[in-house]
Amino acid sequence: MERYYEDMEVGEEHESPARTISEADVVNFSAFSGDWSPVHSDEEWCKRTPYKTRIAHGLLGLALTEGLKFRIPEFSTARYMASLYWNYKFTAPILIGDTVRLKVKIQSKRETKKSDRGIVVESVAMLNQRSEVVGEGEHGLMVYRKGSL
Repeated sequence: MERYYEDMEVGEEHESPARTISEADVVNFSAFSGDWSPVHSDEEWCKRTPYKTRIAHGLLGLALTEGLKFRIPEFSTARYMASLYWNYKFTAPILIGDTVRLKVKIQSKRETKKSDRGIVVESVAMLNQRSEVVGEGEHGLMVYRKGSL
């Protein structure tokens, strides 16, 4: 069932399935992004850091935030027009081997001057296996209205 602006209710909350972060995820993100910082790629160097091991890229966590959201049925069928902005904080490291999940809440919504769309703001929080928040923020989206497609 397709979901449109009218189907999204302020205050509705959803949680994604979990996903374990692998070494391949971090290596592939390094290769894709070109970010080979030693904090992501050099285990021996990382032994001298507060985390004592490599950590995932913050932007990998943000990318997973969007990907995990689409594993939630209510969002996988949503008819988005555009992503407008992200306001996101990396609050704790994501370690290789961590299992993360996403909590999403519809924070607000408003109509626009154009009758075919509305603006929805989602509040998101990524949690690890210990329920510690490792990233959180808000995402503004333009969403199609019913009958506009």
